[in-house]
Amino acid sequence: MPKFSLIPREPKFFDLFEKSADNAATAATELHILLHDYTNVPQKVGRLTELEHKGDYITHQIMEQLHRTFVTPLDREDISSLTQGLDDVMDFMEDAANAMLLYGIKQPTKRARQLAEILVDVTDELVKAMPYLRRRSEMSKILERCVEINKLENDADSIVRFALAELFNDFDIADVIKWREIYEHLENAVDKAEDVANVLEGVVLKHG
Repeated sequence: MPKFSLIPREPKFFDLFEKSADNAATAATELHILLHDYTNVPQKVGRLTELEHKGDYITHQIMEQLHRTFVTPLDREDISSLTQGLDDVMDFMEDAANAMLLYGIKQPTKRARQLAEILVDVTDELVKAMPYLRRRSEMSKILERCVEINKLENDADSIVRFALAELFNDFDIADVIKWREIYEHLENAVDKAEDVANVLEGVVLKHG
């Protein structure tokens, strides 16, 4: 007797989730390049803004598809949460880059570079996870990616703690204010990636 999936086949959603994750990973790479080769800053920040706009367009496509689809392949709340979480990751990365440009940051700190490296890793894990949403038989593989994202988020928390301690020891008050905001944006980007992982884990528990 053939086995039928209870998840309706709607590849459009999965295509768009993968595009959104890929776009976030590209942005993380661009942010990493900016922080490790701090030249032509306006152009590099402009590239991140372009990617953020692309992410907004993908988000709009997903939400439009959600409103037009009667039977969705995942719970509507999960689709909405995944979409918003990926969009937030993009937004916070762009916010960090824009703040560095706006505040005239001369050189990135070691801790900012470390956080950028974590963002590259964490978005790469999201890219790896998304294709497994397409088949119930493979959904359990998402959990490995979620575990890794949780570890990376813990690493980011440690880096931020060191970064803040160093700010108050080694920087003047104006730079403390600037860098606290930049660190907050970078940390929020990692946190939002973990939020996406938490939603993915919930999807696996429901459907996997």
